[in-house]
Amino acid sequence: MSGLASPPPVRKAAPTAGTTPGTSQGPPPASGGGTPSPRRVALLPTAALVLGALYCLLPVAWVLVASTKSGADLFSTFSFLPGDGFGDNLADLNAYRDGIYWRWMGNSLLYAGLGAVLSTAVSALAGYALAIYRFPGRETFFNVILTGVLMPPVVLAIPQYLLMAQADMTDTYLSVLLPLVLSPYGVYLGRIYAEAAIPMELVEAGRMDGAGEWRIFLRIAAPMMSPGLVTIFLFQFVAIWNNFLLPYIMLGDDEKFPMTVGLFTLLKQGASQASLYTLVIIGALLAILPLIALFLVIQRFWSLDLLSGAVKS
Repeated sequence: MSGLASPPPVRKAAPTAGTTPGTSQGPPPASGGGTPSPRRVALLPTAALVLGALYCLLPVAWVLVASTKSGADLFSTFSFLPGDGFGDNLADLNAYRDGIYWRWMGNSLLYAGLGAVLSTAVSALAGYALAIYRFPGRETFFNVILTGVLMPPVVLAIPQYLLMAQADMTDTYLSVLLPLVLSPYGVYLGRIYAEAAIPMELVEAGRMDGAGEWRIFLRIAAPMMSPGLVTIFLFQFVAIWNNFLLPYIMLGDDEKFPMTVGLFTLLKQGASQASLYTLVIIGALLAILPLIALFLVIQRFWSLDLLSGAVKS
């Protein structure tokens, strides 16, 4: 059979441009397969965020609309139908008891502003010390602070009141300010941020240059911790601004009430005098404005601090 010609060799076709050798070059799979598309998957978190935003903003929208209604329209019209009584409600709030609402507003600014500044300073010092220094019982002390984070405020309010009563300091501004100076959560954030932001090499270099510990903290540590301190200040301001239980227990003179307790007293009186409900609603609306303004201002410095920290590092 040697006279028979052998068949010519079979040549493999060259792969089409843009394809990988050894892979199937058939038509792409249909889009209606079992695997969901990435775009469809990405819509689920977006929808969840939209629902969460609506859940949080719906009460704010109701307060905004209800503040425009008169006392007669508040309970007789559709909830989200605006009225024309915003100016009258604002005038009534300003005239109520010679403008005591603005006194409550000033007290809230005092408690929240001064309390947040003092709490931020204590949290910065304590967090820096726990992050940089090594001393016996450091972790035990930190664990005790973490236990304070888990304590609900109602558990601590009664012992704090008894301590202030023993010191004859109840019904004073200090009785509200002093318990707010030490924030376990602020100390926790201060330590975590100090450990992440301050290299020990810089601290050792400052010591070798002859700088004292206090100067090292002010000149080196505090500027590097500034984004974390802004965060602590914002959290503390909002927490103190919304605080109700502690001033409600400590204070008896309504001239010293913060806005939360003052509006609560108006709400209680509204059970027998329905016209006060409109004052409570417009007062609650005005109470939101300082928080919005503070967040907008601090957000600017917050971004600048984060950018400067990134450049320095």
